[in-house]
Amino acid sequence: MKIVVIGGTGLIGSQLVQQLQEAGHEAIPASPNTGVNTLTGEGLNEVLQGAQVVVDVSNSPSFADEPVMHFFRTSNEHLLPAEKAAGVQHHIALSVVGTQKLQASGYFRAKQVQEDLIKASGIPYTIVHATQFFEFARGITQMSQAGDQVVLPDAQIQPIASKDVATFLASVASAAPANKILEIGGPEQFDMNAWIQQYLQATHKNNEVLTSSTALYSGAPLETDTLVPEAPAYLGATTYADWITQPGNLR
Repeated sequence: MKIVVIGGTGLIGSQLVQQLQEAGHEAIPASPNTGVNTLTGEGLNEVLQGAQVVVDVSNSPSFADEPVMHFFRTSNEHLLPAEKAAGVQHHIALSVVGTQKLQASGYFRAKQVQEDLIKASGIPYTIVHATQFFEFARGITQMSQAGDQVVLPDAQIQPIASKDVATFLASVASAAPANKILEIGGPEQFDMNAWIQQYLQATHKNNEVLTSSTALYSGAPLETDTLVPEAPAYLGATTYADWITQPGNLR
């Protein structure tokens, strides 16, 4: 099949393109780097010609409320009609476990708009809700830092390796549209503070890690189980302990 990967040069997209190509598909990475811009519509008609499947793993360059809403709304208002005109048979989008519970956050409100546009498009679809990637430990630490302390919500997390996300997306791209949300996560649940403590130890940082019932996550309050899947369709095989020992993963 011809499969177009929107955001195909990023963390997930580049791994997904490689896996699809190794499986024998014509996988095309589509991003501003390759002349395809969903914000302007540039290159969409050309790259979608003859495509059976589109996988959208793109993300906003800014997480501020207005820019992130503009990104997801405008990108999908260009992408979905172009797909329909090209006869695309399956639209797959990567989203986040807990999106519907995190609407106090501008980022997750924008992701909800994206999902709603997909459902209303008339194109058969699968939305994949993934838990946080192992690669996000650094960013979560930085956004939770207060001086020398890292203050985290008192919540559970079930992070997953990005390569396992790409593996699942590759399998979805070869399957029939589910026309629903599929949840995926990593093989282990952690208290968020225990996961970040492992990251800090592995990167030789000495920050004190604290938990607080009032700490926010991306601007939104968390329940204990907001970031863990309720009924996962897939659990990644890679453990965090194995992942952090692999060269380059903690850069």
